[in-house]
Amino acid sequence: MIHKTAIIDPKAKISSSAEIGPYTIIGPNVEIGDKTIIQSHVSIIGNTKIGKNNNIYPFASIGNDPQDLKFSGEETKLEIGDNNKIREYVTINLGTKGGGGLTKIGNNCLFMVSSHIAHDCIVEDNVILANNVPLGGHAHIEESVIIGGNSAVQQFTRVGKSSMIGGMCGVVRDIIPYAMVHGNRSILQGLNLIGLRRKNIPNKEIMVLSDAYKEIFKNENLTENLKNLDPNYKKNDLVKDVVNFLEKDKKRPICTPFSK
Repeated sequence: MIHKTAIIDPKAKISSSAEIGPYTIIGPNVEIGDKTIIQSHVSIIGNTKIGKNNNIYPFASIGNDPQDLKFSGEETKLEIGDNNKIREYVTINLGTKGGGGLTKIGNNCLFMVSSHIAHDCIVEDNVILANNVPLGGHAHIEESVIIGGNSAVQQFTRVGKSSMIGGMCGVVRDIIPYAMVHGNRSILQGLNLIGLRRKNIPNKEIMVLSDAYKEIFKNENLTENLKNLDPNYKKNDLVKDVVNFLEKDKKRPICTPFSK
């Protein structure tokens, strides 16, 4: 159902089962999948593809130009998966040529009021951004991450899967998978044990991760600690996730218990 006051470019590709609310604007290069609900006063423009069963709330701005002074109108994209809730005043920008040309959102995410996803961000499945959380350009948020209200993630930052970031954190360093982080400048407090248990991960596996965590972060010399880590720890999939994350980009600063 399309409300009579909606302004939709005839070139837009909209599923017959999608719903478009009053005063919503949809541009020519937009594609909207089955049973997605676009409520009133939403703007969706740019080369934007939205999947199935999403719910986009009033005054969201989807697919507008990146807030990057180098952007000069080149053709870039935004892709949004299935079953996401995008609440009021959320903004999600297109990618940029310099960042690969694509901003990508996975499935089953919740973006609360006034959160912002900048150009070239990758946000994987089951991510929750609480109210007023901005992601800087090129940030990569892995699956099942929760970021508390009014926290801000700096550009290019990686946040490992199943991590939890408390409210009002400035996230300026990469955060390992399964981490619990809070503090004004995001200090690693330990492991997200509640999150791990909610995923029904056996306590035995969690204990191995906990022991490895203590070895990796026993002091500030992460390189040496990883080098000396007992190989038996790496047989554990959770530990493997953490080690692979740390070794993937050694140039990036890492959030640790010693961060200041």
